[in-house]
Amino acid sequence: MELFFLGGLTMGKKEIEALASIKIDNNPELYRLVNTLNSTLKERDLTFGLALDKESNSKMVFTIYET
Repeated sequence: MELFFLGGLTMGKKEIEALASIKIDNNPELYRLVNTLNSTLKERDLTFGLALDKESNSKMVFTIYET
């Protein structure tokens, strides 16, 4: 598992700051977890992202954003 700390990025007029990102093993069930986190914590200005790792399809990148 690798942990990354990322800076902010601007989308439109709203700045989105990536708080942390980690590489984890690919698991299709992770999308369900991310959807639940997003629907539960959006009022607290947190958004969660999940993407395939660009270097390896066996890894995913999970990112926490503050919006």
